[in-house]
Amino acid sequence: MSEHTIVDADVSVPPKARSLGANIFLQAFKTPEFRVGAVIFIAVILLSIAAPGLLGLSATKFNVGLKFSPPWPAEGSVWPHVIGTDQLGRDLLARSLIGLRNALMIGIASVVGMFVLGSAVGMLAGYVGGWTNLILMRITDAQMSIPVIILAITILGVTRPTPLTVILVFILAGWPGYARVARSVTMSERRKEYVRAAKILGASDLRILLVHIAPNILPPIAFVAVLDVARMMIFEAILGFIGIGIQPPTPTFGTIIADGTKYLLNAWWITTIPGLLLAISLCSINLMGGALERSRNKLLQGVL
Repeated sequence: MSEHTIVDADVSVPPKARSLGANIFLQAFKTPEFRVGAVIFIAVILLSIAAPGLLGLSATKFNVGLKFSPPWPAEGSVWPHVIGTDQLGRDLLARSLIGLRNALMIGIASVVGMFVLGSAVGMLAGYVGGWTNLILMRITDAQMSIPVIILAITILGVTRPTPLTVILVFILAGWPGYARVARSVTMSERRKEYVRAAKILGASDLRILLVHIAPNILPPIAFVAVLDVARMMIFEAILGFIGIGIQPPTPTFGTIIADGTKYLLNAWWITTIPGLLLAISLCSINLMGGALERSRNKLLQGVL
């Protein structure tokens, strides 16, 4: 056996390095803030899915004889309505948890749609450049100048609000932020050697965008996407509160709180408890998003 062969045999292949996104997540997971936020977030999700069915509660069935039942253990409380009933005798726990489920569904679906649409536009603009970049960025600037609430009032005020239309409005309002980040990352990555090597090897532009450039877009906006879920949940509650969100009988945080404002003096729990549940959910999301942002900044400072 030759010396050259012996040297080659002793060389071990290093393990594949983790991506920046994986490192950010692992770094964030080590922080108490992320763990606390994740535990609370998972708990409220499981509660919203399982609790109404386990307790046999209905969010729409009303019983006027049980209206304004206070939360347990106050005098006059009725089992299983542990956090009371509203002005029509509907169970407030079931209504709040289904409202939370709807808010989470709308928030997550909206952010996924924003990310997909915004990333596609941004990558196309950054990779192609020229007039394509100019036109797409001017469209992005025009869209960013319209506030979410104004756009929602304009569209939902002339259509019947449904979960799908609310999601589409949020996607239409929120994609430009993701497009700008995707464009910036794409313009930076397209000049690197691995992109040139992929072109030399015959990779198509679509493959380069999807396989090589797209994974680099997620780390810079991961924490923004997490925080945007909370932001969309707030907007969904605002739309329901002013009456242009998802319409009754489907419960939402906005409609529950709006109905409860009429009875604050003698039935404070109708407004307070759903508002508290929404606040806890938002705090858990913000804890995770903040931990991801700090971990990203720490890793980038270490690289630089």
